[in-house]
Amino acid sequence: MGSIGRYIFRTTFGAFLVICASVTALMWITQALRDIDLMTNQGQSIFVFIGLTGLIIPLLVQIIAPIALMIAVAHVLNKLGNDSELIVMNAAGMPPRVLFRPFLAAGIAVSLLVALISAYLSPWGLRELRLWATEVRADLVSNVIQPGRFTKLEERLTLHIRERQPDGQLLGILIDDQRNPKERITILAEKGNIVRNQRGAFLILENGSVQRHEIGPHDPTLVLFDSYGFDLSWLATATQTVKYSARERYLWELFDPERNDKLFADQPQQVRAELHDRITAPLYPLAFVIMTYAYLGAPRTTRQSRTMSLLGAIGAVAALRGLGFVGMIAGVHTPAALVLPYIALAAGSVLGYLAISRGVIIEPPAAVTNLINAITERFAQRAGTAARQAP
Repeated sequence: MGSIGRYIFRTTFGAFLVICASVTALMWITQALRDIDLMTNQGQSIFVFIGLTGLIIPLLVQIIAPIALMIAVAHVLNKLGNDSELIVMNAAGMPPRVLFRPFLAAGIAVSLLVALISAYLSPWGLRELRLWATEVRADLVSNVIQPGRFTKLEERLTLHIRERQPDGQLLGILIDDQRNPKERITILAEKGNIVRNQRGAFLILENGSVQRHEIGPHDPTLVLFDSYGFDLSWLATATQTVKYSARERYLWELFDPERNDKLFADQPQQVRAELHDRITAPLYPLAFVIMTYAYLGAPRTTRQSRTMSLLGAIGAVAALRGLGFVGMIAGVHTPAALVLPYIALAAGSVLGYLAISRGVIIEPPAAVTNLINAITERFAQRAGTAARQAP
């Protein structure tokens, strides 16, 4: 790769990084806002919030990277075309297939990145996200016990606290226990703390009273205490064993799933569709580069509009990715549909490379171009007329 190739590769890959980082950050913010209750309602720190929501970033990059690469290639080609650099390089004897090499190198680099994310980083992030979210949301202090609420821990057992201190101490505690049909227990305490040890989780109450009222003509009994332990171990151990979904499995686990795996036994079609989705994921960046360059890589003068070619490239890439989604979704119930993404990727790549090697300029028919131009001019005229008539 010569100096021109290095310049194009550096420009393309730099634009890809900027676009991918920007779009990923935007998508991450929209996803993170869904878990903002971790800080507002559950009292978690901002570091836990960022760490928890940041684990989804590898999955976002896997989805966004091919599209960001397509936008980067289109941007660089449009820049080279507007500066007449494509025409100069073509006049100097550099054919389109030679100019295509640095773009292909950028596509290979992004494909390797997507392959790494698809095989390991994305499943790892989703696994950690599930484990961390389960641990955070199972925390008794931050989730089950909320100040000012009568929380129903289970049938006929209600707990209320007036306030929770920053250090986790609970103030103004009321426990109404009617689980025993023969008696009702009401516990009041000034403060309390949740303590976890090897024997389980306990709510240690201080400075309060226990009132027991047996069913029948018996008078209630009242016992004052300085310290009292209320067992919450059953609530802490209620969390079930974490079971990973197909998207949370590593690539090698999808290739050779254990036959006694419950997910494989219950949803073998889902595992198969996820496996083919992981295999095709690294192929999309290469196909997008080829198709985008096929539409925009041919040299044109500044008088020749590149708008229709750009729209054609966007449409072709969108159609290719749409066929991939349709094939994977339909493949869950119809295994034959899993072939559709492979056919679409192969057809788009082969046809695009043939157009590049032969220097074909891909443009829509003149009738379509004239129709779009006429519609655009009509809308422009109506907009101008409305603007002039406005007061």
